[in-house]
Amino acid sequence: MTRSILYATAAAVLFPLSAYAQTPDDGDDLPEVVVTATRLPAIVADTPGARVIDRATIDQRGAVFAVDILSDVPGLSVVRSGAFGGVAQVRMRGASPGKTLVLIDGAPVNDPAEVNGAFDFSGLELSDIARIEVLSGPQSSLWGSDAIGGVIAFTTRDLDGLAVEAEAGSFDTVRGRLAAGVSTHRYGFGAWVSHFDTAGISAADEADGATEADGFTSTTAGARGRYAFTDAMALDGSVRWTESDADLDGYPAPDYVLADTDGTQASEQWSGFGRLRLDAFGLAHQVSLSASDIRRESVTDFPTTFEADRQVLRWQADGEAAGVAFVLGAEREDTEGSLSTGLTEALGTTSAFATARIDATDRLSLTGALRLDDTDDFGSKTTGRVSAALDAGAGVTLSAAYGTGFKAPSISQAVCDYCFSSQPFPVLRPETATGYEGAIGWASANGRLEGRATLYRLEVEDQITYVFDTATFDSYYVNVAETATDGVELEGRARLGGGFDLNLAWAWTDARDETTGDRLLRVPEQAGSATLGWTGERLSGALTVRGESDQDDSGGVREAFVTANLNGAYALTDTVTLTARIENLADERYQQVLGYGEPGRSGYVGIRLRY
Repeated sequence: MTRSILYATAAAVLFPLSAYAQTPDDGDDLPEVVVTATRLPAIVADTPGARVIDRATIDQRGAVFAVDILSDVPGLSVVRSGAFGGVAQVRMRGASPGKTLVLIDGAPVNDPAEVNGAFDFSGLELSDIARIEVLSGPQSSLWGSDAIGGVIAFTTRDLDGLAVEAEAGSFDTVRGRLAAGVSTHRYGFGAWVSHFDTAGISAADEADGATEADGFTSTTAGARGRYAFTDAMALDGSVRWTESDADLDGYPAPDYVLADTDGTQASEQWSGFGRLRLDAFGLAHQVSLSASDIRRESVTDFPTTFEADRQVLRWQADGEAAGVAFVLGAEREDTEGSLSTGLTEALGTTSAFATARIDATDRLSLTGALRLDDTDDFGSKTTGRVSAALDAGAGVTLSAAYGTGFKAPSISQAVCDYCFSSQPFPVLRPETATGYEGAIGWASANGRLEGRATLYRLEVEDQITYVFDTATFDSYYVNVAETATDGVELEGRARLGGGFDLNLAWAWTDARDETTGDRLLRVPEQAGSATLGWTGERLSGALTVRGESDQDDSGGVREAFVTANLNGAYALTDTVTLTARIENLADERYQQVLGYGEPGRSGYVGIRLRY
């Protein structure tokens, strides 16, 4: 099978292997892993900053929520204010949380009502997720605003049969899932529901005197379907709904330091898409409508209610001519969000984009992308990205990329929510970014060993910052900050024989404010993980060790930590599997974010039934 055939078919049939996945212990070559969030499907080894996490890896790790496994991706730091249900955001290559675009089945789900437009991962449960794709570096030429730091794309499962899962363990935690579906070549339909409930631990660190447990409850339900009328015309779509309730800690008077409080936050979010695929005029057309909606209500000393929604109408056409594979498209995005005053504001963008790839030689491929985003309120911006991949022989792949990005002000920033000034507020302009990266990868002929080293630089200009003037007590948003991140990302995988496999990841991240010279907050300089997995005829398991160096945080320095998790499964029959996992195996006392505690050693047992 040639690479051109692979590229043409990968959008419809996704390979189930990933750079993080356990693999069979034999000498056969492995299929090349493909990432599809690049619009033109691309081989991961040829794409700097691209990673794919498959379902087998999620199960091997015993990951329940997205943050449980995203923290192992080099260059990505998780910021979580509370172990269960606390707001969880990611910083990719040092960029602030609002600069990572999150997609579920292609639908953008970032929160337009959040100050920076960031997505909250706290309730994103993984039981219905088939794969996760991570694209680091500016991706605005593919996905427009919000993709300065990169893109994280989740794809839900295509269900076939009946599945039931249940688990219980520490902190009175219970978790369950029920899913059913049918899948044939012509059609498929499935639906699922999952529930998670825990009494939790104190969100504020118990070492600081907090004792009240903060619970968390989350329910997710969804459906996914597809139908092919002919080989040239098909419909597909999905919908996903999540409702969660979390207990919060806050900063009560008179000390105004993090401590036990009676605060709560309830949130409800749904997202979905519908898409028509049609082959016509020598092109493969896709017309889709995606939408997401979120509502958050916080009951604290300063109660708030926020609601926001987003719709994206997109046309895309794929084709190939004169040896060039290409994608053309246009889209319209509309967002609306409420403010602290209860009023609502709206923003919109009309866009056109194109991506093309050519195999210049049998060993060299070149890819380019260009996009124009015309915002209703902040003018237009053109972004681009070029990349190259060279098969240097002997299993070595050299690749490099250069890209630009932009981020329009969020709704809160645009109208200056939470601002106070006797003078007119500054007129904001979009933030911009430039990214450079180069990578060298190597894979042994039999696929047992592979690794990649990536060197990058990310520069962000006109970063929007909230300013408080202590002399006048004025507060407002302004384009003042410039940031830069230099980094190294190392990752490798080895099949060791005897059913063992080893995955390694490490990142050095020098993220700083170019205006002040200070390090950026909540970005550890070093972070890494190692996962040793084993797969036998019936028994399988994985031990993961993860660590982070000291990290600058608001009010001080969060100390370095190392923690470990152990996960195992035993297949009683072809349809019944017992599971067990131990979190924080060494009972490490640590904080992921300064002031917020993490659970000590905890254990969970469960069962999976699949028919």
